[in-house]
Amino acid sequence: MPATTSAGPVPPVPDRGAVLGRLALTELKLFVRDKAGPAFAIGLPLALLIVFGNIPFYNQDRDNLGGYTLLDVYVPILAAFSLATLSFNVIPAVLAGYREKGVLRRLRTTPVGPARVLAAQLLVNLATAAVSMTGVLLVARLAFGVRLPRQLAGYLIGVVLAALALFAIGLFVAAVSRGAQAANAAGVALFYVMMFFAGLFLPIAAMPAPLKHISRAAPLGAAVQALTDATEGHWPHPLQLVTLAGYAVVFGAAAVRSFRWE
Repeated sequence: MPATTSAGPVPPVPDRGAVLGRLALTELKLFVRDKAGPAFAIGLPLALLIVFGNIPFYNQDRDNLGGYTLLDVYVPILAAFSLATLSFNVIPAVLAGYREKGVLRRLRTTPVGPARVLAAQLLVNLATAAVSMTGVLLVARLAFGVRLPRQLAGYLIGVVLAALALFAIGLFVAAVSRGAQAANAAGVALFYVMMFFAGLFLPIAAMPAPLKHISRAAPLGAAVQALTDATEGHWPHPLQLVTLAGYAVVFGAAAVRSFRWE
């Protein structure tokens, strides 16, 4: 029987895990229903991989790339592509839109709370990134013969730190943006800048020395270099891992301090 007091029955305490699970499922349905998110985060990296993989120019060994092909170089970049898409094009716009529409404010008055919505969003985006990156690696291996990461532990650590760093930046953009349009504009600008320093438009190995230094300091550039090292069988350079951890801590703390629920 439910507990009672002089004022009446005491409502049962909601199971936090079950609430978070239901919220995550709801957020996933909204994410899939939107179609643009899955198309860009999962479909676009795979489409680029298939296009690059069928161009002979990308499948020739190159001395200036250490004997690797352009496709070998681009696979870690495309694996990180989904993290960048979700961090800069999805998370900021969705959360800023929720705040703009008053969703977070209304949730503050319920047992669910807005923090669980935030956690559900991160879970959905982490799961999406995992699906996208796994798909890129498997298609690259099965369709084009690109080797899987030879240092798996280092690769996984690089992925986790990259996700923490990039999601923290996305949360910060959502925190300081006035609305969904502003968050989307800032996210798109960040996406293209980050992808440039990740080597999407010009491989990092072919960049002039000043751009290489900037790339190593940029979060997505550090992430791609960590994934590249692990793919080649090396442990990611400690500086890359420290750089990613630093971005995660600094921007995570800044997002917490500046985040507005309404």
